Amino acid sequence: MASGSAIRGSRVGAGPMGEAERGETAPRVQVAYYCANGHVTRPSFAQDAEIPEDWECTRCGLPASRDQQDPPPRPRATPYKTHLAYVKERRSDKEAAAILKEALANLKKRRRSGEIIY
Repeated sequence: MASGSAIRGSRVGAGPMGEAERGETAPRVQVAYYCANGHVTRPSFAQDAEIPEDWECTRCGLPASRDQQDPPPRPRATPYKTHLAYVKERRSDKEAAAILKEALANLKKRRRSGEIIY
């Protein structure tokens, strides 16, 4: 027969289990949050804590609110913009033409001086 152990199934150094050692837990309240996909998230808060109006859905990541009839809308996805699109937002066509003209003049000057060989 195998040797018996009085602490079988527990870790060495593990103390008694239960609330006696940890103390009493704070009174809790569960609050339901609803997302646009119809998921329900129910986090627990301490009774005296300030309960937020919005919460992130743990299943899909969309914003959720406490109003089941009118959950927050899905966030709008902004389309990808290229570097050129951002430049065009900052510069007018007239400014772009002046910058291009200046850059070409600088390039021609450097080619004439032999600084650039191509």
